[in-house]
Amino acid sequence: MYKSNCRIHFCEGENENKPYERCLALGAGALSDAQLIAAVLRTGTRGMDATQLAEEIISLCAHSESDENSSLLGLMHLSVHELMKIKGVGRVKAVQIQCICELSRRIAKQTAGRRLDFSSPDTIAEYYMQDLRHLDKEHLVLVLLDNKCCRIRDSIVSIGTVNASLVNPREIFSEALKYGAVSIVLLHNHPSGDATPSRNDCMVTRRIAQAGNIMGIQLLDHIIIGDNKYTSLKEKDYM
Repeated sequence: MYKSNCRIHFCEGENENKPYERCLALGAGALSDAQLIAAVLRTGTRGMDATQLAEEIISLCAHSESDENSSLLGLMHLSVHELMKIKGVGRVKAVQIQCICELSRRIAKQTAGRRLDFSSPDTIAEYYMQDLRHLDKEHLVLVLLDNKCCRIRDSIVSIGTVNASLVNPREIFSEALKYGAVSIVLLHNHPSGDATPSRNDCMVTRRIAQAGNIMGIQLLDHIIIGDNKYTSLKEKDYM
């Protein structure tokens, strides 16, 4: 079958009001903020096409931000219920927008994590603060680091009270060996908001540190996350 090598070219201005087609023709980078949202929504509402609806959403988000350039950041903070208050945005569109925002947040965080130096308690606490501070159960997080103290990956080791008898060093260090980690950091949250370490916190830290000395994988720190505050057990000489 004959295949043409000719490419279809679009004139400037063509598909301006058809963001989905414009994305196919020119790539996502050629779309404005409103057009990107419109391409996700695909349809508008009565008397308003998808791009106009997207512009309305961005405009409403801008009113909640002191900086006009932060309108997209305002969109990141809207719940499904709040999005559904916007005329033309039903449950399906609200979920689509929230999923795109969450995906963007995760991509940005993973990208930042590759560049940060995780030898600093301030850096570690700031990176995980918003993920952990509002949880209603204690989550123990294991962070694997390379020889430059850059994050390789993280994983949740346990959910519930952080207890020395429940935290398995074998599980922690098998994970570290699997991904070639040189050192590790532990974090967990206190749902009360108080970042003061408990007796169990100190016991867990000493147990993992001792196992790490045997395995040749250093426990750099154990950080407790409270409500916009943290405690580094290393800085407090609990290790």
